[in-house]
Amino acid sequence: MAPRYRILFVCMGNICRSPIAEAVTRAIAQREGLATAFELDSAGTHGHYHAGEAPDARARRVAAKRGYDLSRMRARSVIDADFGRFDRILAMDEANLSLLRRQCAEESRSRLGLFLDYATGLGISEVPDPYYGAESGFERVLDLCELAATGLLAAYKRGELSR
Repeated sequence: MAPRYRILFVCMGNICRSPIAEAVTRAIAQREGLATAFELDSAGTHGHYHAGEAPDARARRVAAKRGYDLSRMRARSVIDADFGRFDRILAMDEANLSLLRRQCAEESRSRLGLFLDYATGLGISEVPDPYYGAESGFERVLDLCELAATGLLAAYKRGELSR
């Protein structure tokens, strides 16, 4: 069996965007018969603020309406070991990508990227933070994560994801 491709999704607190990205990617991979090909996780650049907490109730509610389960997830911070463990570390926005670049060693920077880079033709590169807004913001996050996850898995199938 080939080694699993490891992907870490990162936002600020690990209670909204990155757990949604993880759950959506896991579900789409399962649907496409790729579940065993991946090891997926999520973390936050400021995850210590919410360490051990479940994702935001709005994120859980909106995700559940679409069949995604966030109930077992718990927030955590990005740790130094993540930069050696994961093949790709995908930030939800430029601010978190910048924080990741500062935290990791030079040799690991090629593993970093933006999740929405896999959703072509959108005209945006960042998943907006819905935390201070209405529930509709979480719906938008789900829409964007579904597009990016589909593109990410297509890139994997084409052999475009490097280790």
